[in-house]
Amino acid sequence: MDVTAEGELIELGDSGVRVVVMLRGRRGPAADTVLRGLLAYATGVPADDVELVHGCVECGARHGRPSIAYPLTPSGAPWYADVAVAGDAVVGAAATRHPVGVGIEPASLETGAVIDEAAFHASERAALDRFDPNARAIARATLWARKSALLRAIGHTDFIEPSRLALSMPSDDGGVGRIEVSPPEFGSGWRGIRFHDIEVPGGRAASVALL
Repeated sequence: MDVTAEGELIELGDSGVRVVVMLRGRRGPAADTVLRGLLAYATGVPADDVELVHGCVECGARHGRPSIAYPLTPSGAPWYADVAVAGDAVVGAAATRHPVGVGIEPASLETGAVIDEAAFHASERAALDRFDPNARAIARATLWARKSALLRAIGHTDFIEPSRLALSMPSDDGGVGRIEVSPPEFGSGWRGIRFHDIEVPGGRAASVALL
């Protein structure tokens, strides 16, 4: 497929990351088709030749971002890529220098304390409580999209409780988030992780995590 004709292409500054946002109808392209189209655009190879591997290289289970078996970068290194879907919206990302993960989350006014306690750090919950209901819904969805993107970018790892991570608030960071509180197993590498929020129509929040 031609992502330049059917989707919105976004370059994330000088990171080398390309993102495509696509709204599809009921018979629109599957997520893998969109991701193959993005990689075809970035590499110049036919989309049908792009090889995606969904089995984890560590355990074989289908989780985290897919691996790109073909094509390779000009230096012979693998491409990094991921794709996420919410309703009729598909967001894909591809990069040569950074592992990436994509998260997309519908904004909902209906939340529960138990769910939020499992998903968000105490400092995040306190900050969310200061928003009006509509603004809270999109800020909450953005935080969760960021955390989902991070876990997908990391892939195979010991389970990390999302509530142990505190991220910067979307209203304060200009749409480029960072980790403010991290669990010890992240070491010092978390300081360089960034979250680039992507505009998606229809009351949804999307973000691309760059490791």
